[in-house]
Amino acid sequence: ARSGSSGGSEAGDRVMNQILAEIDAVGQKNVFVIGATNRPDIIDPALMRPGRLDQLIYIPMPDLESRLSILKATLRKSPISSDVDLDFLAANTEKYTGADLTEICQRAAKMAIRENIERDMERERLKAENATGDDDAMDDVDEPDPVPEITPSHFEEAVRASRRSVSDRDL
Repeated sequence: ARSGSSGGSEAGDRVMNQILAEIDAVGQKNVFVIGATNRPDIIDPALMRPGRLDQLIYIPMPDLESRLSILKATLRKSPISSDVDLDFLAANTEKYTGADLTEICQRAAKMAIRENIERDMERERLKAENATGDDDAMDDVDEPDPVPEITPSHFEEAVRASRRSVSDRDL
């Protein structure tokens, strides 16, 4: 919403005035302007006049099936451990938005990557220490480098560190 007083953001007022002018300039052409917000309480009343954004559509928080679909879509190219239960994760993230779920998945993936990097660094350190030692010790160090998988523990920690972006009051 525009501030309407000298104490508000002049730049924000100019942007809102420009948006209103652009919507009005479209006229009677077959053009639909769609806006989205997670703060409908602060929409400028001028935006809601007939001929502008004159219809509100509430999109509810994702249900269980939607949360599961969001998780699967977000993780479709990620190496996930076979013991990760996405159904359980979806069931325990009620009132989380799609963005919240995506953040959880990204955080879990970053943890898995960090863990793998630390393991590689430790392997290199052991390799350097054993470079002057016998070859039998090196056999333990030269294990194949597995693809890092996102495990249930990564998801558990990511969920613990997460926060819902929409409060119960806002809902």
